[in-house]
Amino acid sequence: MKKNCSVLISVFLISFLAQAQKDYKVVFDLTSKDSNDQRAVIRWVNEVSKTEPTAQMEVVMYGQGLSLVTKGRSIVAEEVARLAQNKNIAFRVCQVAMKNQGIDQSQLIEGVGTVPDGIYEVISKQREGWGYIKVKN
Repeated sequence: MKKNCSVLISVFLISFLAQAQKDYKVVFDLTSKDSNDQRAVIRWVNEVSKTEPTAQMEVVMYGQGLSLVTKGRSIVAEEVARLAQNKNIAFRVCQVAMKNQGIDQSQLIEGVGTVPDGIYEVISKQREGWGYIKVKN
């Protein structure tokens, strides 16, 4: 009986851990043009993707955060382009912020997408059970 219980607990734990890893989803909220914040979010996305390759991550930028993914302004443009090729990593820019700053889609680094409203995107991800990280170094 004790052995059966141990086996059952082991099977449960393995299933639970497998499910927990499968559901690794996090949205990063970036509103800063600070170079330290830009480097930090890229570092965090790299670290998570190495630790848990199936993790789903989305970096949402609005306000001054657009400089992370704007050609000629980003200090991490190569890293963004490389990470954006990963199907589990998305970079999304708020269209309202783009309009307010006079930036169009052609000025964004390849692989970067847009969302109608950055704040709504973050809230939607949280509602779907995604973890939330405010990027502030």
